[in-house]
Amino acid sequence: VEKVLLNTPLTWTVLPVQMLYSTSWWIAVVGYHNLLVLTVATAETDGFSRFLRSAKLFNYTVLGRGEEWQGGDYMAPGGGQRIRLLKAALEEMKEEQEKTILFIDSYDVVFASGPKELLKKFQQSGHRVVFSSETLIWPDRHLEDKYPHVREGNRFLGAGGFIGYLPNVKTMVADWTGEDHDSDQLFFTNIYINPEKRKSINITLDSRCRLFQNLNGALDEVVLKFEDSRVRARNVLYDTLPVIVHGNGPTKLQVNYLGNYIPKVWTFETGCTECHQNLRPLTGIQSEFPQVTIGVFIQQPTPFLAVFFERLLNLQYPKNRLKLFIYNQESHHKKQVDSFLEGHGGLYQDVKVVGPEGADTDSISSRNLGLDLCRQDKQCKYFFSVDSEVVLKNKDTLKILIEQNLPIVAPMITRPGRLWSNFWGALSADGFYARSEDYVDIVQGRRVGVWNVPYISSVYLVKGDVLRSGIPDYDLFSSDTQDADMAFCTSVRSKGVFLYVTNMHTFGRILSVENYQTKHLHNDLWQIFENPVDFEERYIHPNYSLIMKNKLIETPCPDVYWFPMFSEVACDHFVQEMEHFGQWSGGDTGHRRIQGGYENVPTIDIHMNQVGYEKEWHKLLLDYVAPITEKLFPGYYTKAEFDLAFVVRYKPDEQPSLRPHHDASTFTVNVALNQVGLDYQGGGCRFIRYNCSVEAPRKGWSLMHPGRLTHYHEGLPTTGGVRYIAVSFIDP
Repeated sequence: VEKVLLNTPLTWTVLPVQMLYSTSWWIAVVGYHNLLVLTVATAETDGFSRFLRSAKLFNYTVLGRGEEWQGGDYMAPGGGQRIRLLKAALEEMKEEQEKTILFIDSYDVVFASGPKELLKKFQQSGHRVVFSSETLIWPDRHLEDKYPHVREGNRFLGAGGFIGYLPNVKTMVADWTGEDHDSDQLFFTNIYINPEKRKSINITLDSRCRLFQNLNGALDEVVLKFEDSRVRARNVLYDTLPVIVHGNGPTKLQVNYLGNYIPKVWTFETGCTECHQNLRPLTGIQSEFPQVTIGVFIQQPTPFLAVFFERLLNLQYPKNRLKLFIYNQESHHKKQVDSFLEGHGGLYQDVKVVGPEGADTDSISSRNLGLDLCRQDKQCKYFFSVDSEVVLKNKDTLKILIEQNLPIVAPMITRPGRLWSNFWGALSADGFYARSEDYVDIVQGRRVGVWNVPYISSVYLVKGDVLRSGIPDYDLFSSDTQDADMAFCTSVRSKGVFLYVTNMHTFGRILSVENYQTKHLHNDLWQIFENPVDFEERYIHPNYSLIMKNKLIETPCPDVYWFPMFSEVACDHFVQEMEHFGQWSGGDTGHRRIQGGYENVPTIDIHMNQVGYEKEWHKLLLDYVAPITEKLFPGYYTKAEFDLAFVVRYKPDEQPSLRPHHDASTFTVNVALNQVGLDYQGGGCRFIRYNCSVEAPRKGWSLMHPGRLTHYHEGLPTTGGVRYIAVSFIDP
């Protein structure tokens, strides 16, 4: 019999739903000779879609529609509806002695192999019905003593999956008269622990998990096994490869993790095999782009918020198909929000703003409100949630996420130099962060794909239809024990909706906001320690990285070097910060600001330590000046120590010039903070020994020259406007 079965070609069996049953439920039909696979699924959930994908890979096909589930949930006895529907379907079937029935759950089930292996292992059992097994007894522990002992393996029956010959299965369920909410587990348990029924029906358990792997109580036993472009779940305790993996009980997250790989979702040989399936292409779209509501949430003081809005504006998506919902909790950021809306708000289809004056709307309420704006708008196809600390570098982020065609999907973003990201690969027993085995590989890009994960935050896209049907509850973010993001993810998962994160593209990063202070005019200038990458993008000259490669260093005078250092924004912010501080020196020789209290060649200036910027300035010199110094002055290495670092102001009616002098430094760095001809006239620096002048310093460019002995110099007169320079006497 085995030889005949295993050598029979695969065929498609298409059975009209009406012929099988009178009620409306899902039935899966395997196109393998003499095998029918039945499952009850009353809704097309994400879990059921995953089940179908794994079934299709092994020539399982599905027919039918759903009815409302009345059988309870996995945390309480229930499931009687499954038996009722199974019994009804079996009664419609013509009885054949060797027809095999596989009856399994679907929402939390993944096929790891095909019907050939399934039938072979079933036949090798020598029994007419084989149930899955568990290490834990459920739902009545008082029945433990009535269970027969097994020589090796799990002792207790699991009702989530069984395989048997049609006559025996029909006999087994014939006596069912229970209600839909009654326990299917208890019904099958009572049959199994009854010696006469167990013998007459010829039932056994798959105690060593050769056919079925129930995860509840067995998580430590199951690992992924990668082989020949396939992935299996391996039970290391019994050294078996189950055909079916079932995340029964409270193990839904674990089967989600395994389902990221099994059976061929992601392998080392192929990478992600399903990431390009079921996509919704937007390229070449003939009709209008889907309407999207973007929710922007500013819930704490956030650095580089002006840049955030620049990137939001630069998203490559038609603005007339976007609506904006902006929640701003911080009065400090009202200016940036207003400036963005005044300049660009009219580009969008609609704008709604809830500001800090909206006392009735807290951070949780604002998130619920944002989702509900899309939920109540039938034209809203997606809600794109973005927190203000998100740095979206990829202009196509929104398009990419829409094309993934997933219920909820987040672009993976990370914190530079750290393993922090906006997703968790696993949860601890108490529902908080735990590191999955693949987390580091995903964050560092060694495994690329689309991943079903238990937690996402900061930035994600939600389908409007999912909001309206899958998660229709208004309050998704409230919890007595969890923060808003955790509560949202818990609420979503409880509805059977999956959360995904994709690292198929590079999307951006997330800012550190923990130590952000708001006491200055331009607080972002102080972010060189907390957010060095963003500081560099904002404040360092765009050509700085090309200095060595393209030889952008000029030599306008002997041993005087000229190179780009600051962006125009940096120059403007330094000038504005100093003018906002306003405590310019009087230009006399006596100053308590400096060591010794005497300045030989005084200027009208403000020192970096007066505005609390000496540590940041030292870091800036170390990172961006010291590397150049070591190239230009071979053999000299600097730690960029300084006693004096200050911004000088030259005005015709205040202090237009500076008399000849040496600097109290080994070398000096002098950065032009505004533009000659535009902001001022005249000015420059003359090196007297060489009779060489730099009379047109470029904004953001730095002059670097020796300070003592050789480079006696003077500041040339500023004849109009106001000139600003940033000066550092390094290694005094």
